[in-house]
Amino acid sequence: MKITIIAGARPNFIKIAPIIKAIQKKQSEGASLSFRLVHTGQHYDKNLSETFFEELNIPHPNANLEVKSGSQAQQTAAIMVAFEQELISNPCDLVLVVGDVNSTMACAIVAKKMNIKVTHVEAGIRSGDLSMPEEINRIVTDSITDYFFTTSTWAGENLLKYGAEPSTIHFVGNVMIDTLHQNLSRISAPNFWNEFQLEKGNYIILTLHRPSNVDEENSLIDLLKGIDQMVGNKKVIFPIHPRTKAILGEQNLSLKNILLVEPQGYLNFMYLIKNSFAVITDSGGISEETTVLGIPCFTLRTTTERPETIEIGTNHLIGTSIKNLEKIFSDFLKNGAKKAGIPALWDGKASDRIISILLEKYQKPQ
Repeated sequence: MKITIIAGARPNFIKIAPIIKAIQKKQSEGASLSFRLVHTGQHYDKNLSETFFEELNIPHPNANLEVKSGSQAQQTAAIMVAFEQELISNPCDLVLVVGDVNSTMACAIVAKKMNIKVTHVEAGIRSGDLSMPEEINRIVTDSITDYFFTTSTWAGENLLKYGAEPSTIHFVGNVMIDTLHQNLSRISAPNFWNEFQLEKGNYIILTLHRPSNVDEENSLIDLLKGIDQMVGNKKVIFPIHPRTKAILGEQNLSLKNILLVEPQGYLNFMYLIKNSFAVITDSGGISEETTVLGIPCFTLRTTTERPETIEIGTNHLIGTSIKNLEKIFSDFLKNGAKKAGIPALWDGKASDRIISILLEKYQKPQ
């Protein structure tokens, strides 16, 4: 079986790393299995892409489509054109996509139109918010997927509602957590750890990237000033995305507690998360990692596609109001962290399950 694996953006790299390791393990056991890694180039900043290949021991891509930035339509179209040529030159039996970025949807469409089977890892998650580009990518990808691999039973129920055949849905766990388990012994403090006098539990991590939070300059400034005032004597480490940095421009915000740093590699960032007091974020994926690490997480969104991180995990869904964040964070400081656990099958073995199932299915008549 020849598998083409797609990676395009930071979360993709984290998810494909354990899948590649699982393939290599099966190869060492004599399985008739090979893979070709295609990087679409959707994220092309070194700190957002190449660093992750190096840190997570992912082989350098067999191909880089180098699509870079553009509007969602330009980027999706560029990926589709380039990936079609990639598949013509390098046929495969299966295209494996992960997550919900533009690369995920674009490559799934191309593969399906070329009569190549599509596997979607992290299938079935839904926020219910069609204003999120990722939600459209999820729906389109899942509508043409052949093999679904889910992180929760809830995601499988979503797929059934959309008409997926039960036999094609496989609850395997969370590959992002596989990567976390595989690298916890390797995480390390960033170079500013001593400079900022960071210690376990004396700082908060802040990440922001969603348009609803960062695209309007004044509301972004109000949000940052509100967070700066509410955290007391805690430092706030804010790895700022280049796009967000550009929106702030040369503003002198006079922030007392928030410290702006460059985007971090995986090993440094997980060290920061693991040793933090709490995390404030608008990322879905980070709420999965904080749940497993037991770190209180406050998500600045009105919806989430990962409800298990709220139901059983450490995550609080805040909305986008700074006043709501202040209230819930104040309650947390007064009453302590809520009781939390780890969702089923988030045990570091999801990738092994995925490759075993694919080998079994591929060997059977379809």
